[in-house]
Parts: sequence; structure tokens; C-alpha cells
Amino acid sequence: MHTDVTPITSYPKYWAECYGTAPFLPTTRAEMDALGWDSCDIIIVTGDAYVDHPSFGMAIIGRLLESQGFRVGIISQPEWNNKDAFMTLGKPNLFFGITAGNMDSMINRYTADRKLRHDDAYTPNNEGGKRPDRAVLVYSQRCREAYKEAPIVLGGIEASLRRLSHYDYWSDKVRRSVLFDAKGDILLFGNAERALVEVAHRLAKGEDITTLTDIAGTAVIMKELPEGYKEIDSSRIEKPGKAMAMPNPYATEENCETNKAEKKTEVEAKPVQIQPSRHDSKSTAIRLPSFEKLRNDRILYAHASRVMHLETNPYSSRALIQKHADRELWINKPPIPLTTEEMDFVFGLPYARVPHPSYGKAKIPAYDMIKTSVNIMRGCFGGCSFCSITEHEGRIIQNRSHESIINELEDIRDKVPGFTGTISDLGGPTANMYRLGCSDPRAEANCRRPSCIFPEICKKLDTDHKYTIDLYRKARNVDGIKKILIASGVRYDLAIESPEYIRELVTHHVGGYLKIAPEHTEKGTLDLMMKPGMGSYDRFKELFEKYSKEAGKKQYLIPYFISAHPGSTDEDMLNLALWLKKNDFQCDQVQNFYPSPMCNATAMYHSETNPLKRVKYKKREDLFVAKGDRQRRLHKALLRYHDPLNWAVIREALISMGKKYLIGDRPNCLVPEEGSDAELTPAQRRGSGRHGAKRFATKHPNQPDIRNDGKRKPGSRTNGNKNGNQSQQGNRNKTGSKAAGQSAGNRNDKSSGRPNRNGKPTSGQRQGQGQSQGGKPNRSRAKAR
Repeated sequence: MHTDVTPITSYPKYWAECYGTAPFLPTTRAEMDALGWDSCDIIIVTGDAYVDHPSFGMAIIGRLLESQGFRVGIISQPEWNNKDAFMTLGKPNLFFGITAGNMDSMINRYTADRKLRHDDAYTPNNEGGKRPDRAVLVYSQRCREAYKEAPIVLGGIEASLRRLSHYDYWSDKVRRSVLFDAKGDILLFGNAERALVEVAHRLAKGEDITTLTDIAGTAVIMKELPEGYKEIDSSRIEKPGKAMAMPNPYATEENCETNKAEKKTEVEAKPVQIQPSRHDSKSTAIRLPSFEKLRNDRILYAHASRVMHLETNPYSSRALIQKHADRELWINKPPIPLTTEEMDFVFGLPYARVPHPSYGKAKIPAYDMIKTSVNIMRGCFGGCSFCSITEHEGRIIQNRSHESIINELEDIRDKVPGFTGTISDLGGPTANMYRLGCSDPRAEANCRRPSCIFPEICKKLDTDHKYTIDLYRKARNVDGIKKILIASGVRYDLAIESPEYIRELVTHHVGGYLKIAPEHTEKGTLDLMMKPGMGSYDRFKELFEKYSKEAGKKQYLIPYFISAHPGSTDEDMLNLALWLKKNDFQCDQVQNFYPSPMCNATAMYHSETNPLKRVKYKKREDLFVAKGDRQRRLHKALLRYHDPLNWAVIREALISMGKKYLIGDRPNCLVPEEGSDAELTPAQRRGSGRHGAKRFATKHPNQPDIRNDGKRKPGSRTNGNKNGNQSQQGNRNKTGSKAAGQSAGNRNDKSSGRPNRNGKPTSGQRQGQGQSQGGKPNRSRAKAR
């Protein structure tokens, strides 16, 4: 399937390769002079601090372009109120590359309740306010002011997930494609290495950027559509009874196997005739509803979202067209995934693995969290509706070889200052999807299912975890490596298909707590999330406890849940709260659903209907959606039923729901009566101590308090693991990708905004639920279930 793709390592190098490799990509004129450069060929503008590490997007794309022979400069977190900072390195010979950073700038700056954050994990000393809102727009405008003729290439998680008309949670309206608002020349989406290298070399050969319209993984603005394309009109919702039915935009291959009933009806063998598809992906484009129509029609928006999500297979998807006023937005098919050899090349580039020296001793929290973690793969075939990883990184897993991963472990051992022998993570968007994929290449090339594991695991999916098990065993044997923890989320419905993997994980790689994500307990909501039922959780819990006991360890599962997800009613959230109490869970690390651009759940939130099924104006499936501060506060309060600060709002809700019997001191009650002995203490009223806002662990009440360094807090209980269980409560999400259009989707932010341990995306986003690219903080929960 890669026969017609040019490997990223096969391009002739640009003439400037004679300058060699820079210790750090230059950020000032003085650094350029020290390297002997008179100019930069490409300048990357990023909203993150410059950390030369493969978990940071600017480092990956910068080092990749350097490997192609280009001179690359970095403008990191520039002052954006005027153009001066964007002129410090001069005019680029080829183009400006614009990215908001590893996280979407809006998710980075605002909570799920649209409240301003005052910290930024990607900034020295965790200082907030060092990047503007909608950073891609602002940076692009300033670059255009600085050098009007310089081409502008947009990339990163923020641009990737805004490539189409999209619902914007912060303004509560549908916005245009970011390519129009930023006035960029071309947008790179997804894992952008392949597109980025092609764009750079074609510009270097003298092509005009306006001619680069045919590159997979890019979006451009046109006045007229390319010749030779057949257009399928999906700009309207089909109505019954039409004389001539339009081609069905919802057609999808639900079953990869040949219909057995058809086999039985065959009487005689006939010659097989292979006819070209009526909808050849190389010559067919799908017209989506225009921006002007989507802006005023929420049901049509759900329809457009569904059509778009069916066109994510890089081998069989069609180009998308969307009109914005009198111009056309043309979105090419997604990029072909990198091969293992290409992934090894990208992660084997000469990264310094530390922040730029100009930051001195300043701490960059995202770097501190991921400096001893390793990305082993990219992508996710889970298809969770609240997560944008699939839309950003794709369903097909891109894997590194064992040798490449072991080499990086040795690199960490030898280069990272103060390395103690502990690797904080071997992971990606999901810890246990490494080397998993479709067992039938033909089916994989044509499949349009949004998930390989929902509503059940596809029979063609290879679920053998042997490669991951072998990797763990090899990694543990590397000299100087004392402990390897797995901090990426584990997809437990896959893990139970391989009990040997669970045994390996529990015996050697759990530091006391293991993060998993049931997300909810009620089937209706789980179906909308495209998550498995609680039966899979119960089976995993059984195996986890069995193997922990065999290993002689006291270890605990840390489950995560989403509050206020579209389709989750007050009754559903109450049932979830009762389940938590029954199982003695106290969830302090919670946050409401965060509607990030492009994911299915955001379409549910905006349209209040279900885009996972055929969308209709009449007889459609309307959904309950928790909107408004009061409703969302209630759902969040139910997840934290144990906090006295929430008891008043819960009591009021229980009374209005006719469930007053759940108020009291009986074992089956959720909250105590008003005025009972369990009311607030002075410390609780101040928000300090046990119930303070800074406490974010999700724990059983009888679990020991453990500091992040594995040592017990003074005065804590002593019934934990004698070896000191390391609480891995940084961020759950880990998206591995990191390139010009990388940042993994932002996933639903549920923690206190700390970076995930392997620093991968994201725009997380688990942007909204998934964000990619390296060092992403958990606020985008880009991560992975």
C-alpha cells in the first residue's frame, strides 16, 4: 500500500546541508551568525518553549527539515502585539511554519467552564499568558505584516482540527476554516512529516506555493476545482421519496467478511470481473454543506460531521470540498502513515533532549514530565467520540521498531541530566495498541468503520500483544534502566484479549496505581462515547487483582470518568455516582466534557442529535445535552459526591428528581441530610486540606497517600506497597505524534492541567479529548483510551 509513496528519506538534500547539524536550532541572529548562516530557509513560529526533544512538535519538524538539508530557525513564544519579534531571524527563503504548539491555544488557556487558566505547562516556570488566544491566527497575521510575500504554512493540533468549518465552544458558534481566518497559503493536518517534506522540497525547486494543491494531508483555498474530479453532492440531508436518490454518503462497510448467505446461493463458478469503483478515491470528491449553511443549521452540521468522519481512511477516502462565500476549501485525503523505517528515522534524529540553553534553570513542567518517557507508536483505532486523536493521527497505528526504542532508552540514560534509572512511560495515545492492526490489508485499505473495537472488536483486528510484551522484556534488560512504568492509558477491552500482557504489565510495570478509563457506567452514554460496557472493566479488574496478588503487590486501578458528556442525563450521572460510592471510589481528578473542534461528541453537543447514526430532520435521535453552568456543575458535583462542597446542589437535584430517599446517613444514601454532623469544617470551607482544589488523585478511601517520588507523605497510612507505590497521576493522555500537523487530538480534559508523562497529545487534544504531540498536558486529555 506504500508503493506509490515517496519515502521521506529519499529526497535529494537541499544545498544548505553543507552547514551540518546545529547543536540547537537557532532562535536569535547571534546563534545564526555562530553557525555561519546569513539567512534561514524555513522559520518555525511556535507557542511553546523550545525544547529539543521528540515529544515537542517544533523539535521534530525542525530536525526533520534540517535532515533534508534546510536551515531552520525557531521563533518561540514571541511577543505578538506587533511584528518586531517575527522579524528577529529575518525573512525565510522558503516559508514560515506556524503552529500554536503541542496544545490547542484555547484549551491551553481556558478550562472546560471557559474560565481563564493562570499556568502553562509548556512555558518556563509554568507562567501563563505567554501565547495569544487562537495563536495560529495571531502568529500568521504578524508574519504577514512582517514579510508580506513570505509563504505561510499552517500546522499543529490547532490548525489540524480546525481545517473545516467547525463548532467553536468558546464563542458558541460555527467558525470558518482556520485557513481563511489566518490567511495562510496551505494547511498541513495530521501527522505532517510526509506532506511537510514534499512542500519544502517543491518550494525549494522553485514551484509557487499556489500550485501545491495535490499533496495528501493538506488543505488549500481555490477559486475553481481541479479538473478530472467527479463530485458527490452531500451538501444536503437526503429526504425520502425523491425521484432520483443521491449517492448515499453514509454507505460504510459494516462487515469485512463475505456474506455467507450469498455463498450458499451460488450455483456455478463465474469469471471474476474487477470493475473500477464508482467512487474512486483518486478522482472523486465529496461536497460538504457550505460554511454559510452550517452556521445556521445545527442538524446539517451533524450531517456534515458524519460525512467527514467516514472519510478518514488514507487509502480509500475522498477529497472534501466546502464552499466559503465565493471560494472553495479543498481538503485532500489524509496522509499515508509513516512506515516503521520512517518512524525510526524521525525519532532517531539528533535531538539534544533538553530545553534551549536560553531558559537557564527555569523549569518547564511539560518537559519535566516527559523527559524520561518514550513514544513507541502513533494513532488510535478506538474511535472514542469525545476524542480527536483518530481525526488527527488516524486509525492506522504507526510503530517504531524495538531497536529504535531501545536506542532511545540508551539515549535517555546517557543524555538526560539527573537520570535515576526510571523510565516514566513507554506508550502513546494508548499503551497497548503497539503493533496491533488489521490482519487483512485489502480490508484495511477499504474499511470505513470509525472504530475497530466498537461496538465489538473486529474479527480482522490482530489483538496479539506479543510485540509489546517482548518490548517490555527487552527494555527492562537495558543497562542502567532500573524501572519502567506505563503511564499511558491502557485500553482494557483489548488487554483482556491477552491475559499474558496483563500479567506482564501488573508484575513489572505498575507503580502502585494503573490508569484506565471506563468513562461512564451507563450503556446509553457508553454507546454514544463508543466505549465498551462495564463487563470488560470487571473482567480486567479481576485479572489485574489476580496477577497483583500473584506478584505479592498491593496495587490499585485508577478509573477516569467524564461528566456532562452529550447524551448523559441527570439520571445517568446519578447512577454513575452510586456506582462510585458502592465501589468506594472518590474521584477528585474530574472535569466536565470539553467540546473541542472536530470530534463526534462536539457535533453531538452543538446539534443535540446523534451523528453516529443517519442524520434526519424528522424522526431523528435527539439527545439530552448538559449545557449552562448550573447543569454542568451538577454533573461534575455528582462525580465528586464525597465532597461536602457539593452536597447542597446534589440534595436539591435529588429532591427535584423524586429521589429524596438517597439523602441521609443510611448506607445506600449518596449525601447526608442538611445540618448533619458531616457538614463542612473551616478548612473545607476555605478549600484547603483534603478537600482542596489542588488535590487531584482519584483513590479508594483506604489507599495510601503516595507522593510522585514514590515516598509516603508524612502521616499517611502504611497499608500500601512496601516498595513505595508511585502514583502516576500526571496526565492520562499521551499522543505520540509530533510534527507539523501533529499534536494528537485534544481529549477531554479531566485533570488539573498537568502534562502527561510521555508528553504526547492531545489537541489532546484527548483534545476536547485528544491532543497530540509530545509533552501534552492532560488538559487536552488527548490521550488515549
